[in-house]
Amino acid sequence: MEAMSGNWRSTPSSSEYGTGDSTGTMTLVAHVLRKGYRHRTLRKFAMRGAAPIVIALCPHAAFAQAVPAFRADDAPMNRVVTGQIQPQAEKLIVALAKEGRDYRIDGIPVFNGSDKFLPGKIAIGLVDFIADIPADDPRLPGYLADFRKIAKLTVDDANDSWGIFYYLTAIDRLRERGLLDKAFDRLTLAKLKVRLDWRMFVDTQTYELIDHPNNYYCVAFAIARLRTQLKWEPREGSDRLYTAMVKHYREYSGEYGFADETDGAGRFDRYSVLLAGEIAQRFLQTGEKPPAEVLGWLRKSADVMLQRVNLSGHGFEYGRSLGPYGETSMVEVLTAAAATGVLTKAEMDLAYAYSSSAAQHYVSFWTDARTGSVNLWDDGRRTDAYRGKFRILGENLSLAHQFVYTNDWWNTLGYRDKAPTRDFAKLAAALPKRTVTWFAKGEYDRLLVTWRDRGRVVSLPVINGGVSQHDHNPYFPIPFSPGMLEGVADGDAPLMVPRITLADGSTVMPLAYFRNAKVETQGKRTIVTFEQSELDRMGKSGPEPDRRLRVSTRYEFSPGSIRRLDTYTPVAPIEVSSITMAFGTFSTQPTGTGANVRFGQGAVRSFATSGLDRCEASSAEQDADYHTPVGAMKTKVICTTGPRTVTAPFTIGWDLRYQ
Repeated sequence: MEAMSGNWRSTPSSSEYGTGDSTGTMTLVAHVLRKGYRHRTLRKFAMRGAAPIVIALCPHAAFAQAVPAFRADDAPMNRVVTGQIQPQAEKLIVALAKEGRDYRIDGIPVFNGSDKFLPGKIAIGLVDFIADIPADDPRLPGYLADFRKIAKLTVDDANDSWGIFYYLTAIDRLRERGLLDKAFDRLTLAKLKVRLDWRMFVDTQTYELIDHPNNYYCVAFAIARLRTQLKWEPREGSDRLYTAMVKHYREYSGEYGFADETDGAGRFDRYSVLLAGEIAQRFLQTGEKPPAEVLGWLRKSADVMLQRVNLSGHGFEYGRSLGPYGETSMVEVLTAAAATGVLTKAEMDLAYAYSSSAAQHYVSFWTDARTGSVNLWDDGRRTDAYRGKFRILGENLSLAHQFVYTNDWWNTLGYRDKAPTRDFAKLAAALPKRTVTWFAKGEYDRLLVTWRDRGRVVSLPVINGGVSQHDHNPYFPIPFSPGMLEGVADGDAPLMVPRITLADGSTVMPLAYFRNAKVETQGKRTIVTFEQSELDRMGKSGPEPDRRLRVSTRYEFSPGSIRRLDTYTPVAPIEVSSITMAFGTFSTQPTGTGANVRFGQGAVRSFATSGLDRCEASSAEQDADYHTPVGAMKTKVICTTGPRTVTAPFTIGWDLRYQ
């Protein structure tokens, strides 16, 4: 890509927008900042057994503190988005326009052929700046000429699913302004009309997705609706895709209203909760009120997200694709719920306060001042392989867009430049201390239990990661808590769950086949129990049942304390070669004797085990198996047991204390 025409001009440094960066990096002029969508649709639908412990600490690593303390101030969301997030994205767009295909961010070539969504994200990134420029602004023709050139030069690049959706969103906004003929030459627009199509990943005979998880039904649906709005196709496709999406909801979650990412395997994660918000937003984006059934799903998703609101910007806590996307998923669901009138006024105030804190957290934590880019990959941070650093430009643009469009909704709903509520603590205190969210019941039980305790959100997902995720610890049936108990993206260390190796070489874990799940309250204690008559045999892409051991599990949650006890029963005598269980924490200074590891600093104060022979605590900072989306864990505790012949039930447990 050659350099652009030079219309993306230098303006005052970003320090004038509050970023603290005084390097003079180029930004677009201030008035180009979007002040909120002025779409007719926004106006129309702005509705309402003791083991010895060995301490073996490694030398201090060079990583920065993994989870630095953060608490949002009273800065309005609009000021953070327009004054900090958008200027950060502008700098990247400016550099792209100047350097073309030679553009690199932090040494990574952005046009590397691996980001299949990039052309669409570039288009929406550019249009986020262009769409609201007044028609008589003398710079507008130059900006459109640059867009036209970039569109022509990227039209033949790979652009899949989400990239198609983003590109169509950009085209539709240009259509509303009457700028299509100025933003595209005829050949480029003709090519895009053919290539920006949901049929690229949907079987047109069966309307089944082709090699995509089920959350992509919503992407296909959104693409079809936008194509209809552009008069590129009739409405039949979007209607049939909506029917297929609803059928999947009903078949695999029934009355509970959450989308299984698989065909019934039980993968209920961030996407399962986010999807209702995305569906509602796609209706609003194309000028319609969401159907009542969608609003019912959205209310349930909003309940899950409201239980997680905080002023530290922390987001959804388990499953794949977290990091800043765990935060924007909460923002998107709560914004859609506010825009459709699903929330009460008090809930809207909580949702807006959280959205403002998430925007601040994005600037202060996720954005790297050195590179000018979001950082998902370095300084001990780890993300899923498919969201690798080869997607560095696209991740910046899509995250910025998520804050931009949700901020526009909050502006429309009357919160423009409004400080978050000062009653956040009071409103949050009125939220339930414990909630049980059922995802599915039937042959197997799937549920999520959530606690608000001591200013923390602690959750226990009892789900199944299914194909490609069942053996990854972000999907384990263990407690998660932002900044305290984190999973490792694509990680398979046996965090807080025993990995049992049998004499025949097979390895089994209690991960997938939950039955008879029950939740009860006894005073301040919450007891969660479930059984598994099959363990999950490791080594294959998906779960495989192994019936040689059965297990019953009991969790006990009380203020500052979590306990787990597994009772394993052999169906027949069985030879066990070894058992391993691990614990990773951001706490430091481990000490202790027997089965109890105590920590001198950090949120976790102690971790004790039973039923294992030996435990060893050591530094985790240089071990990639303990690098989480928010940074490297500080300490790992590895507990093991040697060979044994099992003829009777045995137990393995742990006891965690936190502050």
